[in-house]
Amino acid sequence: MIEIIFTVISLFLLLCYCILIFVYRYWFTKLQPFLLQKNYEPVTNFSIIIPARNEEGNIEPCLMSILQNSYPKQLYEIIVIDDESDDNTVAIVHKIQQNYSNVRLMHIADLLKGKKINSHKKAAIEAAINISKGSMIITTDADCITPTNWLLYFDNYIQQTSKKFIAAPVAFFDNETFLGRFQCLDFLSLQGITAASVSAGFHSMCNGANLCYEKKLFFQVKGFAGIDHIASGDDMLLMHKIQLHDPESIGYLFSEESIVMTQPMRTLSGFINQRIRWASKATDYNDKKILLVLWLVYLLNVFLFIDFFIAFIHPVHIIYWLDAVVLKTVVELIFMQKVSRFFKQQNLLKYFPFMQPFHIAYTVLSGFMGKFGNYKWKGRNVQ
Repeated sequence: MIEIIFTVISLFLLLCYCILIFVYRYWFTKLQPFLLQKNYEPVTNFSIIIPARNEEGNIEPCLMSILQNSYPKQLYEIIVIDDESDDNTVAIVHKIQQNYSNVRLMHIADLLKGKKINSHKKAAIEAAINISKGSMIITTDADCITPTNWLLYFDNYIQQTSKKFIAAPVAFFDNETFLGRFQCLDFLSLQGITAASVSAGFHSMCNGANLCYEKKLFFQVKGFAGIDHIASGDDMLLMHKIQLHDPESIGYLFSEESIVMTQPMRTLSGFINQRIRWASKATDYNDKKILLVLWLVYLLNVFLFIDFFIAFIHPVHIIYWLDAVVLKTVVELIFMQKVSRFFKQQNLLKYFPFMQPFHIAYTVLSGFMGKFGNYKWKGRNVQ
C-alpha cells in the first residue's frame, strides 16, 4: 500500500515537472537573438570585476581574452581582486599591468585586515565596485574566456533596451571526459532555464560569470547587505533584490556572440563541492516561484531515487521506475535540443540518456549537503 501511495505522488510530481519543462521550452523558443545596430557608437563605461584566488593557470588567458575585445580601450577597466592567493596569480597580473594601463589589482587582505568573513567573493566584488570608475559593472570569473564582441553586445543591448541588470549566457568547455560532459549537459539545462525564465519575467536566475548591472542600481539596493553572510549568491541573490526594487530593469542578452566559456571541474570532489556551494543558497531565496521550482525538481529526484531501491523489494516496480526515467529523459531532451543548438553543443546530447541515473543521484546528494553539510571551496572550509 505504501509503495502505491509513493508511486502516485511521484507520478504527480513527474507530471508537474514535464509541464514545467514544456513551459520553459515555449519561452526559450520565443527568444529572438539580439543583433547589433549598424553604425552605432560605443558609449558605456564598464568596470569588469574578477575575483581571483589561486588562478595562475587561468588568469592570463582570461585577462587577454578581455583585453583583445573589439571595444574601445578607454571605455573599460579591469579590476582583479586577489583573494589571498598563494601561487603566481598576483605576479601574472603584475606582468600584464606593464602593458595594459586599464588593468588594476586589489588585495582583499588589505581590506579585511584579519577579519573573518563567510563570503570572500561578495566582499571582493563590493570592494572593487567602491573604487570602480565605470557606470556599469560586469562580473566574470578568473577561469572564463570572453568572446571578441562581448563588450560591444553589452553596450548596444543597454542602448537599445535601457536595461540595468543584464544576465548573459555561460557554457562549459567540453574536455571530452565523462565528468566534463556530465557538467556540460547539467549546465546547459540550467542556462536554458535561465534564458527562458528571465526573458519571460517568471523568476530570477543568472550566473556571475557573465553578469552586468548598473553601479548606481547596486548601491540603491544596498549591495550585498542582508545576503553578505551567505557564502555564495553574489549573482542570483543580488538579482532577486533588484527584481524586488525594479523588475523592469532586468533583461537577458540572448546572443551567441555573448557566450562566456569556462572550464568544468576537473575532479569529482571539486564538482560535488561546487554544486553543494550552488545548492547552499537555495533556502535563502525569497522568490516563491523559484523556491517552488527548486522544491519540485528536488522532490521529484528524491522520489525517483527512492523508487529505484523500492524496485529491489518489489521487482515489478522497476517497470514503473524505467518508464518514469524514460519519460523524464525524453521531455528534457526535447527542451535540450533547442538549448544545445544555441550553445553549439548538440553533439553532447547523445550522452544525455546514459547520464540520467547519475544526475538523479547527484541532485539528491548535492541538495541534501547544500542544506545540512559543509563544503570546501578554493581551499577553504565553508559552512
